[in-house]
Amino acid sequence: MNEHRDSVEQRILELGLVLPEVKPPAANYANAIRVGDMVYLSGTVPVDANGDIPKGKVGADVSTLQAAEHARLVGLHHLAILRDLLGSLDRVRRVVKLLGMVNAVPEYTEHSAVINGCSDLLVEIFGERHARSAVGVGSLPFGISVEIELIVELHPS
Repeated sequence: MNEHRDSVEQRILELGLVLPEVKPPAANYANAIRVGDMVYLSGTVPVDANGDIPKGKVGADVSTLQAAEHARLVGLHHLAILRDLLGSLDRVRRVVKLLGMVNAVPEYTEHSAVINGCSDLLVEIFGERHARSAVGVGSLPFGISVEIELIVELHPS
């Protein structure tokens, strides 16, 4: 294990990060499912400090920089979901895979820069890189700008 990651919870405190409140989904699915030492997190929305969900189409209403911040908010939301499920983020060994979807105008090409907002946060916390896909889509639920799925590996029980 990377020495930098001895305590993920401590790292979050040191960085001054605040995780949003976790709410159960309004539809018939789970925020996350654990299978053995793996956790599969559903596509998640950004939630700001006021509990609001930022919306807009990247390349029209939302800039790349704003959308990258939305992706960072999604990362914080995923961390909150993991903590809620596991009791402590110290149980997470690493992020394995990230799938980022960007609600963008057809001619937009900076999807990777948007998803960096989440990837950079996760690397800052866990200290290692993950596999990743960043794709553009024509729309996302509720008009959100970014939706991200994660797969994480836990320390063996």
